[in-house]
Amino acid sequence: MSEHDLTALMAAQLDRHLVFPLLEFLQERQLYSESEILEAAAPLVAFLQNPQLVQEFRPDKQYNIHMLQERYQIGPDQIEALYQYAKFQFECGNYSGAADYLYQYRALCTNSERNVSALWGKLAAEILMQNWDVALEELNRLKEIIDSKNFSSPLNQLQNRIWLMHWALFIFFNHENGRNGIIDLFFQDRYLNAIQTNAHHLISYKDPVTEFLECLYVNYDFDGAQQKLIECEQVILNDPFLGKRIEEGNFVSVPLRDEFLENARLFIFETYCRIHRCIDISMLAQKLNMSYDEAELWIMNLVRSSKLDARIDSVSGTLIMTTNHVNVHEQIVESLKGLNMRTYMLAKNIVEPAQQATR
Repeated sequence: MSEHDLTALMAAQLDRHLVFPLLEFLQERQLYSESEILEAAAPLVAFLQNPQLVQEFRPDKQYNIHMLQERYQIGPDQIEALYQYAKFQFECGNYSGAADYLYQYRALCTNSERNVSALWGKLAAEILMQNWDVALEELNRLKEIIDSKNFSSPLNQLQNRIWLMHWALFIFFNHENGRNGIIDLFFQDRYLNAIQTNAHHLISYKDPVTEFLECLYVNYDFDGAQQKLIECEQVILNDPFLGKRIEEGNFVSVPLRDEFLENARLFIFETYCRIHRCIDISMLAQKLNMSYDEAELWIMNLVRSSKLDARIDSVSGTLIMTTNHVNVHEQIVESLKGLNMRTYMLAKNIVEPAQQATR
């Protein structure tokens, strides 16, 4: 499955610390001298480690800077040293300390570019600590800054959006609402354009999963879909996001693998049922990579849950599909829904260019 491995493409868009979980090993690189950084940042670090002194901070950034200068002789050099100290803590693997210091640094920093850099560091630290709720908040905060009109050059904005989507994968594949989040982010026009421009591997990618869908929905090749389903399982198990394992005692499960296979079998089944009215259960079991008993039980559960309008003939070992007559009224309603969407998109494509031309 190495030919389908995206680690090399992904790593180019990630902080090297975020590559560690993908490679399953740690590599420490000390880029700064601890003694030099501590000497410059010591006054501010000592201040931040005193809860009573930190309470003197106010939401007003300029007030805080002035207060530090007047009362404690802590100036711009010490504030900048705090950034370097936080970065050093991050490099040493102290992600909790790095996140705290970067949070305080952003409350004092007046340089917009440095502020964004600190937010990237804070996001990475929260991801590495697996604080998914906090990480999602930082992700949204960073996205808002990147999408603002005042954000540097268009080229830099494009690159930052690509980075954001790659880093977001760690959050979306672990957060409880991650699936909705990944769809909401990746399919926004500006982010979809970024993918199409310089990150094709995020969505336009050829592997057994896309080939499975092509076999099933384009070519109606059920034998090919069955073979691709076997390959899909291996791809998922070797993917650092999809193949995440959960251990419960002696039992190890791969939730996304199990869910994918369940839905893939349902897709094969639904597509096959659209074409055939009377289906041999043993043949269907073969196409679903299941035993006869497993397939029969699976089909019975679908019938019971009203997901399938059919009945099982146990004597002949066949599944008899119920013929449904499509309601004409429902057809008209569905057609109007499609017409409404096309009208909306047509109007959007006409109005937006006209408004831009007017500006």
